[in-house]
Amino acid sequence: MQAHSLRSRAFTIPSGAFKMRARLALRTARLTCIAACLGTAIAAAAATDLEVEATRRGGLIEVRAKATIAAPLSVVWGTLTDYERLPDFIPGLKKSRIVSRIGSTVTVEQVGEARFMFLSVPIDVTLESTERPPNIEVRRTAGSVRYLQGRYETSAASEPGHIRLRWVGAIAPETELPPLIGEALMRMSIEEQFGGMVNEIERREALRQLALALAAGRPPPPLKPAAPPPAATLQSPSGSSR
Repeated sequence: MQAHSLRSRAFTIPSGAFKMRARLALRTARLTCIAACLGTAIAAAAATDLEVEATRRGGLIEVRAKATIAAPLSVVWGTLTDYERLPDFIPGLKKSRIVSRIGSTVTVEQVGEARFMFLSVPIDVTLESTERPPNIEVRRTAGSVRYLQGRYETSAASEPGHIRLRWVGAIAPETELPPLIGEALMRMSIEEQFGGMVNEIERREALRQLALALAAGRPPPPLKPAAPPPAATLQSPSGSSR
């Protein structure tokens, strides 16, 4: 009788431990669901028609970049103007610090590098960023870059809920670069940096959508295959693609 009682106790799980295991299992399931939902949301929000072009015009290298993003203007604008967190998601940028803010103009110091194969060009520049919705105008005021001026342009895309983001600008590094190499360097750097900006906008929008879905108790948007962005094009001074 005593042996039977000992065996019974040995195979009985206390109710407290049972509840703890159940809570852990539920928490694990929730975290797995959140991770899956986040991956689904990011895949569904992938940008389309991302393109980057670089063309030499005299002593300047003109750069154009564009992408259509499934995100509201508030998320796009909030990411573009998050100056001090730019190194977290912009490749090659090591430091970005707000020096002053006067009205709609923000002065920002940035340190980083532009890389192309074996070539690395250090960048230490002070920029003025003037926020004039729906655009942000950027110009160099000091630093190792001889010339930098351009702007981010935002506009509503033809597809509802999408924003068209463009960068149009010109740059001249402090060191004169050989033909084609300079264009390739700037194109690769802008492609990386613009792509990093687009990816961060998508990430923030995916998190926002996930939070809204979980708060409302509904699944996130269904998974949609994202079309791979077309390769960036490099143009010769005559304007023909290479």
